[in-house]
Amino acid sequence: MPRHRLARAALLATVFVCAACGLVYELSLVTLGSYLIGDTAAQASITLSVMVCAMGVGALAAKPLRRYAAAAFVAVELALAVIGGLSVAALYASFAWLNIYTGTLIVAAAVIGMLVGAEIPLLMELLQQIRKQEASSAVADLFAADYVGALLGGLAFPFLLLPVFGQIRGSLVVGVVNAIAGLALAFFFFRDRMPRPARHSLIAATLVVASGLTGAYLYADRFEATARQALFAHPIVWQSRTQYQQIVLTESFSPFGTTDTRLFLNGGLQFSSVDEYRYHEALVHPVLAGTHRSVLVLGGGDGLALREILRYPDVEAVTLVELDPAMIELARTDERLTALNQHSFDDPRVRVVNADAFAWLRGAPGLFDAIVVDLPDPDQTSVAKLYSQEFYAMTANVLAPGGRMVVQAGSPFFAPRSFWTIDATVRAAGLRTAPYHVDVPSFGDWGFVLAATDTPTPALHPPGPLRSLDDRTLAAATVFAPDRRATDPEVSTLMRPVILDLQRQEWR
Repeated sequence: MPRHRLARAALLATVFVCAACGLVYELSLVTLGSYLIGDTAAQASITLSVMVCAMGVGALAAKPLRRYAAAAFVAVELALAVIGGLSVAALYASFAWLNIYTGTLIVAAAVIGMLVGAEIPLLMELLQQIRKQEASSAVADLFAADYVGALLGGLAFPFLLLPVFGQIRGSLVVGVVNAIAGLALAFFFFRDRMPRPARHSLIAATLVVASGLTGAYLYADRFEATARQALFAHPIVWQSRTQYQQIVLTESFSPFGTTDTRLFLNGGLQFSSVDEYRYHEALVHPVLAGTHRSVLVLGGGDGLALREILRYPDVEAVTLVELDPAMIELARTDERLTALNQHSFDDPRVRVVNADAFAWLRGAPGLFDAIVVDLPDPDQTSVAKLYSQEFYAMTANVLAPGGRMVVQAGSPFFAPRSFWTIDATVRAAGLRTAPYHVDVPSFGDWGFVLAATDTPTPALHPPGPLRSLDDRTLAAATVFAPDRRATDPEVSTLMRPVILDLQRQEWR
């Protein structure tokens, strides 16, 4: 193959690789934001809009560098390797220690976008140096390689980099690839267009960058563990990043011998062993005051609501739908959790289904006397659909005649608009409601919505005494202070998830 054809093929291959790397950086920032902040739509909008705008600025800024296209291209790739490769770690650090995540995200997206935008003008100049061709033809060649490379990056990120290397190490690997690709193109095909001092300097810089990123790769686990611990007040005793979420268990001991085990999902507290019984007694027993031979639990993968349900000897079958099988496995096997849930998953009356609750309800088999909706707070786009009118309508469709449903609805004190929006959304699905609230010290004032086809009356008929709830306290729980009552709440739907915006506003 003639040298100019080989050089042209190598340049287009470099465009392919660099486009893949650029898209991986972009996806890494969006994904990290969805993990840490939870609002996927907002994180994607901020990242994409800032990066695309910055790409235009970078393309203009690269125009004066065309005279030194080869050296400038290597310098841009080295800068992109360092900033893009370390971007996830830097953002995680800013979130864990500095609490300036959004500002850091905007800066990182802008700088990466400018560097990505500077690539195309420089590569266009190099392509024309190999062989002059019409501008439209050269642009078509470059953008074809660029778009196909983006496809590679888009597929490699979720199916290879994220599961094999994780967030931090995945971006570091891509950074090394970025640095080597830029140097290889310039060194093997354009070395005669660079002065010897520049050539040697760029080679040395590439070695430094690659070595630095490799060192960061080796240190990544320790860094991540340190940063993660900074997010939690108590020592982490178990953690895992699953396909769906980050699961963390912490444990602390008081001087009086009390152990406090806490479960966090994506950074949000799910329970404290010190007072979880207050939450789960209030969640389960009012709904089971009605018929309850067949019970459906949506969420509740820790098995604590299941523990309360199984106290009723006349419960014949419980179906628990939990998205993440890793959560079920942890609740089945971890001694800290099995001591709390009393090995509830081993009860023969329990059937576990690992599925998305929204999708499962569309084809749910049969009807249920009681339904317990124990889902994480709707602070993420993926969870907001589980607090929609459509979701509650599908839930009502599997409720047997005379049956009851309960929904955990957040704090009517700290997030009253969210609480009453959930109540209004359940009512919009065709059910009548009876909201109530109790005090859970780890959460504060926490609320629930009891629902049925007829207006339900919160009542208790437990098989034995409860630790935190009796008829008088439950009656008092239905009373809300004037400044925490409903004020014309909106209904949250799939197409207009107002609950997501309310959560973001009220839980700042």
